Amino acid sequence: MQTKRLTRDAMLTGVALIIFIVEAQIPPLTSVPGIKMGLANIITVYAAFAIGPADAALILAARILLGSVVAGNLSTLMYSAAGGLLCLLAMLGLRRVLSESQLWVASVIGAAAHNLGQIAVAVAVTRTPALLAYLPVLLMSGMIAGLFTGLCAQALVKRMSRK
Repeated sequence: MQTKRLTRDAMLTGVALIIFIVEAQIPPLTSVPGIKMGLANIITVYAAFAIGPADAALILAARILLGSVVAGNLSTLMYSAAGGLLCLLAMLGLRRVLSESQLWVASVIGAAAHNLGQIAVAVAVTRTPALLAYLPVLLMSGMIAGLFTGLCAQALVKRMSRK
């Protein structure tokens, strides 16, 4: 890996990790467990669209692994990994058909895919299909958060393309 590329990816991973840690200190927005803004995903969306699939996957994997270690909660690793992978795959699939001004759409769909991955792991781990009843609430909140993070990432891509 070239030094410039490695440095850029490490910097973006660090920024995503800092955002993740800061967001973890913010009290929950709702009493419903599992709902959060996912602000670190701004970096993932940016990387997927501005840098490319391989780097975005590396940044996401490093952020998920390091975030689980720093937060001291390795049990959430599989939930984050499943959600993050499905989110990234959904966004990368849309990358070729969406313009820079439609980046937020990929983020919304990616957020829904993230929620599907997390709920699938939860059902598999607990063997409780009744958890699927929680899916509409997760999808709605995830898509709202995905809209916000997508608009932020879209502004970031636009801003960084000028430089």
